[in-house]
Amino acid sequence: MKLSSKSVPGSSTLGSVPADWKARGLSVLPGLLLTTLIAGVAIGLGRLIGLDTLNPLLIAVLLGIGWRQWGGVPATYRPGIKFAMKRVLRLAVILLGLRLSLAEVMAIGPWGLGMVTLSTLSTFYLTCWLGRCLGVNPRLTRLIGAGTSICGASAVVATNTVIEGTEEDMAYAIATITGFGTLAMLIYPLMGSLLHLSPQAFGIWCGASVHEVAQVIAIAFQNSDLSGNLATVTKLSRVLLMVPIVVSLGWQTNRTNQLGQSSRSVPVPWFVLCFCALVVVNSLGLIDPSIRVEVLNGNQFLLCLSLAAMGLETNLASLTKIGLKPIYLAGLSWLFLAVFSLLIISRDHSY
Repeated sequence: MKLSSKSVPGSSTLGSVPADWKARGLSVLPGLLLTTLIAGVAIGLGRLIGLDTLNPLLIAVLLGIGWRQWGGVPATYRPGIKFAMKRVLRLAVILLGLRLSLAEVMAIGPWGLGMVTLSTLSTFYLTCWLGRCLGVNPRLTRLIGAGTSICGASAVVATNTVIEGTEEDMAYAIATITGFGTLAMLIYPLMGSLLHLSPQAFGIWCGASVHEVAQVIAIAFQNSDLSGNLATVTKLSRVLLMVPIVVSLGWQTNRTNQLGQSSRSVPVPWFVLCFCALVVVNSLGLIDPSIRVEVLNGNQFLLCLSLAAMGLETNLASLTKIGLKPIYLAGLSWLFLAVFSLLIISRDHSY
């Protein structure tokens, strides 16, 4: 009887596991080196210009965009760039939990959580309605709605797993979401100054209306640490809404298709739970203050690295190739969320 390699102990199949991990590690190395270089330059420029003038996080994403537009990004760099955007960013967000205590989290309060829920759900369903009016296909409309109202590209990917959109739809949605999110990084600091928003109001506004977690961090911490902390908590409360929305969309898709298949699994944002755990640890004073400071200093570099990766993934030219209707839809959805959440915040005089 001929034995397969899978049934032989110590065969090359088992021995290939370390080699596979080694190959994966080597594949992400070029992209990580490039993002590390950009992050280092961003931090150096931030110190040279002055941290109060221009935050290294914003410098990192702008340098990444500039590199992508004028220098190009070879295919060998893409695995490392994607690794930085997903794994490194989530680690950096988790470590941000050391910046917060439960007292700071409670500063948003039930009103803040209610505001986030109301603005998120109203934006999503308004986007679906506008999509029908503009004649954008339903799957692309839902992807844009999820990306705008919840958490950018990650919400687009999560939503696409249950509504079964095409790769083209997903690429269109991510392109529009990234473009308007990048525009928000330039406009929000100016609007905060023109409207004379307090650090609390500005932080909650950023967390409630800006697309990506990394974009929220870049904008809010440029204003102040208080704004950044409140924005992070507010944004992560929006991320949690991804679960019920994706579950609902998956149920609707299965019901429409009538295929009799079980619902697809819904991705759980585990990094949000880890972030909350670190907030509790920090609140209990379980970490030495000197160690905490060193970890947060290192985390600044991780944030710059992940934002550089986001810039490298932003292709401004692609926005002109996907047709105008999805761009109109994403723009209107973004404007509604920004204005609606700002109006709610402005009615609360405590901010």
